[in-house]
Amino acid sequence: MITPKISHHDAVKNYVICSFIKRQKSMNNENIIQKIWNLCHILRGDGISYHEYISELTYLLFLKIAEENKTENLLPDHCRWNKLANYKGVDLLTEYRDILTYLGGHASVEIIRKIYAFPTTVFSHSENLKAVIDGIAKIDWHSITQDGMGDIYEGLLSKNSQDARSGAGQYFTPRPLVDSIIKLIQPKIGELIQDPAVGSGGFLISTDKYIRENSSSTVYDSNPPKYEGVEIEKSTYRICLMNVFLHQLDASIILGDALTDDSRLLSSADVILANPPFGAKAGSARQKRDDIIHVTSNKQLAFLQHIISALKTGGRAAVVLPDNVLFDAGIGKTIRQELMDKCDLHTILRLPVGIFYSPGVKTNVLFFTKGLSDTNNTTKVWFYDMRSTSTRFGKRRPLTESDFSDFDNLYGNDPHGKSERIDQGNDGLWRFFTREQIREIDDNLDISWLKSDDGNEESFNEPNEIATSIIEHLREAMIEIKELTEEFENLDLNTIDE
Repeated sequence: MITPKISHHDAVKNYVICSFIKRQKSMNNENIIQKIWNLCHILRGDGISYHEYISELTYLLFLKIAEENKTENLLPDHCRWNKLANYKGVDLLTEYRDILTYLGGHASVEIIRKIYAFPTTVFSHSENLKAVIDGIAKIDWHSITQDGMGDIYEGLLSKNSQDARSGAGQYFTPRPLVDSIIKLIQPKIGELIQDPAVGSGGFLISTDKYIRENSSSTVYDSNPPKYEGVEIEKSTYRICLMNVFLHQLDASIILGDALTDDSRLLSSADVILANPPFGAKAGSARQKRDDIIHVTSNKQLAFLQHIISALKTGGRAAVVLPDNVLFDAGIGKTIRQELMDKCDLHTILRLPVGIFYSPGVKTNVLFFTKGLSDTNNTTKVWFYDMRSTSTRFGKRRPLTESDFSDFDNLYGNDPHGKSERIDQGNDGLWRFFTREQIREIDDNLDISWLKSDDGNEESFNEPNEIATSIIEHLREAMIEIKELTEEFENLDLNTIDE
């Protein structure tokens, strides 16, 4: 069989055509996302928040997308999009509530029952509901491929995170950061990937996209990756279910708390990717896990313990954590020591401020691999100080993929951080410190060697930056007070000399 040769001219022509089609598809998706997003203005008069709107859209978009991609057979006749769009009665809102309730209790497919479980609509007037339904119906859904349905939904979640009033940005990890992390960790076919604080499912969705792009459809289908996630907040859980459903992931998403006995439903993971929620753990009567032995009210320290224990031997993790995890004394120091013993903590990326919803929040990404033994797995830790660059990030200068290109190159092609690396010295952004050097500074990983005003309170100009900085200091102080209180409550006074 003779394979026809493709000329250089034809190759360039094909590239231009493919690029044009891709750009047109992207522009079309962005246009549709904006149209759906604009429908939220209808609900402002009812005091509906953006996050509530996204949750409500999950109900409506599921019905509409089921009609478009020919999966309406999963729904009973009286619960389909047409029933709502063509309703001629006087009480559309009651009809809508009845559909939600029925699907939550009687849908034949489990994921549909979960999406509609315990439904609560934010609509209070049939007129507003009708306006949103009509707006969704007018969109050119025929121009969207089945794969594009998931992209539309993910785009709406991104819009929600970018709006400060939604408050959702605290749960939404910037997509360029997510993509950089996944590219370095290199998840593979057949692996089990877990996010114990899954939110809307961003890490899992991007991971699956990466794996599909780096393997053929035949290989993917023969041994697909498996995904697990845990989400504690009901409306976000619903949103996550919709997200993984539209992206066709083989995913088990648990409504619960990974820091409680709900973790028994999780498997040992090849890869764990997470951005645990900031703040102190709320009081709860739920049974605590026996394997989280270092009791703390600091959520991030508790999640870090879960991740260490949930990784398979040789498994790799990348976790977004605030600065206090790097320097907290007491239990914080003990957990860092355990991390460096049980795992090879090979890389820490010091992230700049301003990339999350709160301008003053200082975060890092910790990359580590579970060791073969329980001791002495970390011999040195490499640091990349992205915080000391001159770029100030925020709404006016959002994070982009190219911002991570230097770090990606220095990290290397080995997902376990074993690529050849060269220390750039005191004036560089890329340095390593040995385990012995870290031990000499009391196992404090909050290491910086370059002067930086990025994140310095004195450099904040906007009122929201100043307010956020104050709130962050108060939050950290409250965590410390709570931990001290717990230590005093557990203290045996009879053992203290008078």
